[in-house]
Amino acid sequence: MTEEKRGKILYLVVPCYNEEEIIEKTIAKLKEKMNRLIAENKISVKSKVMFVNDGSRDKTLSMLHEAAKEDSMISVLGFSTNFGHQSAILAGMMYSREYADMVVTIDADLQQDIEALDKFIACYMAGSEVVYGVRNDRNTDSFFKKTTATMYYKLLHWLGCNIITNHADYRLMSKKALNALSEYKEVNLFMRGLVPTMGFPSDVVYFDVKEREAGTSKNTLKKMLTLALDGVTSLSVKPLRMIMLLGGVTCLFALGMLVFTVVAWLNGNTVPGYATTVIMPLITDGVILISLGIIGEYIGKIYMESKERPRYIIDTFVWKDDSNDKSN
Repeated sequence: MTEEKRGKILYLVVPCYNEEEIIEKTIAKLKEKMNRLIAENKISVKSKVMFVNDGSRDKTLSMLHEAAKEDSMISVLGFSTNFGHQSAILAGMMYSREYADMVVTIDADLQQDIEALDKFIACYMAGSEVVYGVRNDRNTDSFFKKTTATMYYKLLHWLGCNIITNHADYRLMSKKALNALSEYKEVNLFMRGLVPTMGFPSDVVYFDVKEREAGTSKNTLKKMLTLALDGVTSLSVKPLRMIMLLGGVTCLFALGMLVFTVVAWLNGNTVPGYATTVIMPLITDGVILISLGIIGEYIGKIYMESKERPRYIIDTFVWKDDSNDKSN
């Protein structure tokens, strides 16, 4: 597909949760970047920035509404409560695909380099339906976060998951890819692993991560652990298969303990009842609890999916241009 045949309407989807300390700066920087891209004829004048308010408890939503009143480039999607970062990204993309030819998701703290947008668009114009933003390094992370993130990606690859290392949720998707994504009905969302499964032509853009200019990160340890667990259980059934292997190894270990106990008993070097009353129950109980925990996690996911609850509920939607006002 040539550049002339590809639409140029770009929508930036920006999930927000309690970002009042930085949202004004974010709006200004994104508008400035969008206007530069329009002036360079890289995107259409119909392009917009869609902020998705994920149930913020501070003044984020009211500040977004004020910005939308002043500039039709700003669009606002508001959740009725906090549904989570992944749901906010999905909602923004699903609403944007009605108007946009391409959608880029980016965090509100703007630690992801917005100047990389030029490369995203260039890849899209060259024919890529999906463009992944990948960090050059993790130097801005703490030692703990850097280490755990590296181990996590290695674990996912070992489990056979199709995921791109150090790719967060900074990506471009075309209308074609977004329409395909709308067919996925999972309630437990892990976009980083879901998007690569579609198999569309894709490319990678590397970018630097900046220090956060204001406010604090909303990615608590609990949220990161939940997202990590969702990633494993959404993309791989290998942990279930490992349970059978663990059971086999335990049986072999138990057999070895039995042989050792018999030999020790024949040599008169045993404490009567020690092996059977202490060691073996600890081993078997540990294996059983781990196995039940893994199985329970998967059953829990099935339970949540079977309810077919909405992944998000929209409370407000502001979208307008010079000729048509769809604010409500």
